[in-house]
Amino acid sequence: QVQLVESGGGLVQPGGSLRLSCAASRSIFSDNAIGWYRQAPGKQRALVAAITTRDSEIYADSVKGRFTLSRDNAKNTLYLQMNNLQPGDSAVYYCNIYPQSWVRSWGQGTQVTVSS
Repeated sequence: QVQLVESGGGLVQPGGSLRLSCAASRSIFSDNAIGWYRQAPGKQRALVAAITTRDSEIYADSVKGRFTLSRDNAKNTLYLQMNNLQPGDSAVYYCNIYPQSWVRSWGQGTQVTVSS
């Protein structure tokens, strides 16, 4: 069973920043591309950013220049640094393997709310 645990969400004002963390088992982290996805109410879950096993990074157009991936291999953790957050970024954020078509189940995610 794939296990990834998201954390770091919260309430932030527009223009603010948050850093999300995704902790995974060692095998998942080392053998798979990992992505951050988000789902807002009434919308489909969509890819935000992903990093491949060769450390290639993929970003959705809507977050390019504002969000940045980083990884700590020693901790088997993937981070998503989110800067200049806007209300449109409000969603539940999930991490999971990439691409999404390979995902069999989802965790609880972490809520990000951008509001003044």
